[in-house]
Amino acid sequence: MAIVFDTHGSGPPLVLLHGIGSRRGVWDPVVGTLARDRRVIALDVPGFGDSPQDGVEPTVAGFAARLERWFAEQGLGRPHVAGNSMGGAIALELGRRGAAASVCAISPAGFWTPRERVYAQSTLRASRALARRIRPAVPAITRTAVGRTALFGQVYGRPWRLSPAESVATIDAFLDAPAFEAAMDAFTDHVFRNGDALRGTPVTVAWGTRDALLIPRQGRRAQRIMPWARHVTLRGCGHVPFHDDPPMVAAAIAA
Repeated sequence: MAIVFDTHGSGPPLVLLHGIGSRRGVWDPVVGTLARDRRVIALDVPGFGDSPQDGVEPTVAGFAARLERWFAEQGLGRPHVAGNSMGGAIALELGRRGAAASVCAISPAGFWTPRERVYAQSTLRASRALARRIRPAVPAITRTAVGRTALFGQVYGRPWRLSPAESVATIDAFLDAPAFEAAMDAFTDHVFRNGDALRGTPVTVAWGTRDALLIPRQGRRAQRIMPWARHVTLRGCGHVPFHDDPPMVAAAIAA
C-alpha cells in the first residue's frame, strides 16, 4: 500500500516528516520557501494522515526502516530529511542508518527523561480525549483567535495564526490517526542513543523557546549529547513551529 505524499519544486530531494497525530499539511507554511531550489516531498507517515498503516511497526526504528525502503522505491537515493517531534526522531534514525544526506530535527522526541516522557504522553492523551468530546463544537470554537489559542496553546507558540480550516484539519488528523496509540506506547522505550553514529551526517537540531510539550531543556540536553551538531533556537516558536514563524523555520531547515 502506498505512502501518500505531495511534491513541490525541483532539485535535491528534501523529505519532510510530521509528528505524532499530525499530517503532511502541517508543513505548508514553509514548503513554498523550501521548494525554491529543492524538490520538497511532504509525506504522511504510515498510520497518519492519508497513509495506511501498511503493517509498519509503529516505532521510530520501524518507521525509519519503512521510509528507507520507500526512498529506494521512489529513486530518491539519500535525500535530505527534516522532521518534527516523532518525525524528528525518525529523521535522526534515518541519519544513523546512513539513509539521509543531512538531517534537521525540530523538537525531536527522545531527549527526555522518564518523567518528561510520561508528561508528554499523558498530556497528549488527555488532549486527544478532550478533543474527541468537543469534536462537534470544534468548527465553532476555532472561528475565533481565542478559541484557537485555547485548543492549541500547548503545541503552537502563536496558535491564533492558524486559520479556522487548518485548525479543524489539525483536530481531524489528531483524532483519526489509526497508529496514534501504538506509536504513543512505543515512545516508552525510545531514548536517543549513540549520537556519534551520526557524525558523518550533517545534523541540525532546532527547538522552540515556547515548546510546552517537549520543553526546551531537552534541546540543551541534545546539545550536550551532540556538541558537534548545529543547534538552532527558534525564538517565540512552540513545539510545532511552522505557523509561528515560517521564515525562521524555513531558514533553519534550508541551512
